[in-house]
Amino acid sequence: MTSAAASRPASLDRIVRRFQRHSDPKQRYRQLLAYAQRLDDLPAEDRVPENKVSGCVSQVYVTAVLEDGKVMYSGTSDAQLVKGLLALLVSGLNGLTPQEIVQVTPDFIEETGLQVSLTPSRANGFYNIFRMMQNKALALQAIARA
Repeated sequence: MTSAAASRPASLDRIVRRFQRHSDPKQRYRQLLAYAQRLDDLPAEDRVPENKVSGCVSQVYVTAVLEDGKVMYSGTSDAQLVKGLLALLVSGLNGLTPQEIVQVTPDFIEETGLQVSLTPSRANGFYNIFRMMQNKALALQAIARA
């Protein structure tokens, strides 16, 4: 186990291992699309500018709430592969504290094997979604402390 994996939340570690079981990029894409299908749709009232991820070619929206000190995300995208990336992040980060989320580094995506198959714009979109989720976690933490 690498030091990155040792410090990675168990939820993300499970996702990484799930993707590592597939050596074929097409199988990884199918896995990603399966994640997209499991993501609940985001209500129209949450599709507002403050929830829109900037820097994505696709339309991506992310919301976050704090429940008992843990962050719970929701979101959607109009592109299925991006929705799959979002769902992967939602699955991996939901239920963590804001502090745990801020400590996660996005390099785990490379261990999934997905990075090599992502176009530059999708890879950039993934990082923008990830950063927005971390920023929302920090904002929730600041509100909770106020």
